[in-house]
Amino acid sequence: MFILFFTEEPSAEAALRILAPRMLGEAIEFDVQVFQGKADLLNNLPLRLRALASWMPADWRIVVLVDRDDDDCVALKHHLDQIAREAGLTPKGAGEAGQPFQVLNRLAIEELEAWFLGDLAALRTVYPRIRANLERRERYRDPDTMVGGTWEALERELQRAGYHQGGLPKIEVARRVAAHMQPERNRSRSFQTFYRGLQELITAR
Repeated sequence: MFILFFTEEPSAEAALRILAPRMLGEAIEFDVQVFQGKADLLNNLPLRLRALASWMPADWRIVVLVDRDDDDCVALKHHLDQIAREAGLTPKGAGEAGQPFQVLNRLAIEELEAWFLGDLAALRTVYPRIRANLERRERYRDPDTMVGGTWEALERELQRAGYHQGGLPKIEVARRVAAHMQPERNRSRSFQTFYRGLQELITAR
């Protein structure tokens, strides 16, 4: 099996290149194609999927990962699934449970940085001066419900601890934190949905 990831930004690519072998197993090959932002991904995805559908081998799968941002979660997911169907591909959820599908559409809620805040042990390994009681603060108990931007919240906490005073280097943070993440313990529900989807993708074939 070969898995092609589509993502909207280089920081997601950096994280996936480290996390994917851990979630998929070393035997499954993959690649990551990064777009120039969410709008670029959504605008170009129909053409890209139609082109792939015309020649894609039977053992290839596609995973699309985008930030929810301020979009309606259900509407955005429906839109991504519709793009896959119109390209002639089967998205997860279109058939019976446990049946093969070709496209897995998943959202980081509201942004990728929620996944890093969902594994504070990994974050603290890289940035040990982060407040020890952070996970007990109401704002951080559920990183997917954080209001006002997760990357901004992560930047504030890192700067409060004396890191990255000149601004959050997203790619560096993604690469360093992902190296210590353990998928099973992540508190982000959108990360766990992504993780479970990958497990189903490699078993329903």
